Amino acid sequence: MQILRVGGLFLAASLAAGSAYAQGRPDLGKLTATGGVSQLEGAGGGGLAPWALITGYGSRDSWGANAHYTGVRTQDYTLDTAGVALGLADRVELSLAQQHFKGSLAPLDQLSIKQDILGLKVKLAGDAVYGQDELMPQIAVGAMYKRNKGVGGLGALGVTRVTQLGAKDDSGTDVYVAATKLLLQQSLLLNATVRATKANQMGLLGFGGDKGDSYKAMLEVSAAYMIDRQLVAGVEYRRKPHNLGVDNEKAYYDVFVAWFPSKHVSVTAAYAVLGDITVFNPTRQRGAYLSVQTGF
Repeated sequence: MQILRVGGLFLAASLAAGSAYAQGRPDLGKLTATGGVSQLEGAGGGGLAPWALITGYGSRDSWGANAHYTGVRTQDYTLDTAGVALGLADRVELSLAQQHFKGSLAPLDQLSIKQDILGLKVKLAGDAVYGQDELMPQIAVGAMYKRNKGVGGLGALGVTRVTQLGAKDDSGTDVYVAATKLLLQQSLLLNATVRATKANQMGLLGFGGDKGDSYKAMLEVSAAYMIDRQLVAGVEYRRKPHNLGVDNEKAYYDVFVAWFPSKHVSVTAAYAVLGDITVFNPTRQRGAYLSVQTGF
């Protein structure tokens, strides 16, 4: 019930902001890169963790929007994410994304799992750009509703749903609090996000399982250095729960470089480590991450 109340608050805030700023063209009033890039689940932030920053380049008197595609390639799996996001008044963010996870090595070379993700984020306090003389970071709360669309490629084993792999549910909601501090003089961004989640591999393997079915608080941290006005380099770390016996889930982490040739385009490349994903291919998964975002 608490999640429903929080979701209702987000919806009311987004409708209020939307009615006030639905008119007019986006003003591109924010500094380059201060909307972040598109995170794997569609939110504005880094590649792995949502930040307190609101996506897009619309100022508090305007709005912004973008679309993205992200591809991750490891030894045994591929993950593709595509989505759109909207930022209203630099206060409210709404996002919609779909993930497609596929196997490339036997016995899971036919594996195919899709997941839809609806995200909401609301800035509560602080300002990452204008609060340079304050210790307080920008703080936002967010929620991601995720719906797993089933398992393909394992029909011969009689498996068509993640609940048949041990998950308790095929849909769930993550709730998080993010704090982002931008130190312009030092060209440095620091972020810490605490996420309450039951998701297995972001929800691609369902929610909850035989090893646990309660919400757990997981820490996600990011640090980024602005090399110049168009180039940012950084690192991220994201803790994960371990709910499934068939999934020896480990933390994610990456090293990334993001290029912002203009406020309309960004390209992010990373080397990502996603840990073990299933006991059927018990190898630490690592590989290339590439994301392209376009918008205003």
